[in-house]
Amino acid sequence: MTRLPCRYALIATAACSWLLLAACSQDQNSPSPQEAAKAQAQQMAQEANRQLQTYQQALQQKNDELAAQIGEAIVQQFPASDAATQVKQTLPDVEQRAKAAADKRRLAALWSYQVGPMEGGTQSTASIYSTRPSGDRAIRLVLRRHTQWGESVFLFGIGHGFACKGNCTIPAQFDDKPHPLRAFLPTTGSEPAIFIRDDKPFIDAMEKTRRITMTVTTRDGDKQEVLFEVGGFDPAKWSPLSSKK
Repeated sequence: MTRLPCRYALIATAACSWLLLAACSQDQNSPSPQEAAKAQAQQMAQEANRQLQTYQQALQQKNDELAAQIGEAIVQQFPASDAATQVKQTLPDVEQRAKAAADKRRLAALWSYQVGPMEGGTQSTASIYSTRPSGDRAIRLVLRRHTQWGESVFLFGIGHGFACKGNCTIPAQFDDKPHPLRAFLPTTGSEPAIFIRDDKPFIDAMEKTRRITMTVTTRDGDKQEVLFEVGGFDPAKWSPLSSKK
């Protein structure tokens, strides 16, 4: 066996000692698994509490939709945290209010309000397209005020228009309650429209209704069910007009 010279043996021994000391030093400075897990838990708790504060601020500002998003994130990301426990006490009510607010905004966006000239006068309209049928086959419900013609309510469709002899009845339901409507065709007969005979009672009932379903008959003989989601109607946006120009 070859022996190292004394000088090299001393160097090798010193090097080994340094490596052992370095390894021991690293082991002493590195956190244990328990300490690492505790530090991570503390960081997660701090983040959960930070998000909880944001959640509470959104509630104070009555921004339920934002609060619902933050609250759901806290419960999903930090399910075992104290913050999640606090959020769960109020989150169901917040989610319900947020859903209602989003639906209210959706219904309001279905309506369109316009004021403009119309055949020698001025008209103010509030109108909504049917949810069913939709697209190119949609039918429009129009509330109209005209400086010469007064107030009226009518359906405006496509194609050859509607079938109605004299005073006819449109089967309808207001929030699933039967509410038949008397109707008539315009005297010109050139437009695909049909008018509701009792416009004021119709509007009064509509303002208390979320969904109106009608069954209309076209001139081609087809019967069609029409759904209007009218719950977002805002009477303040339907501008009143004077009776004369």
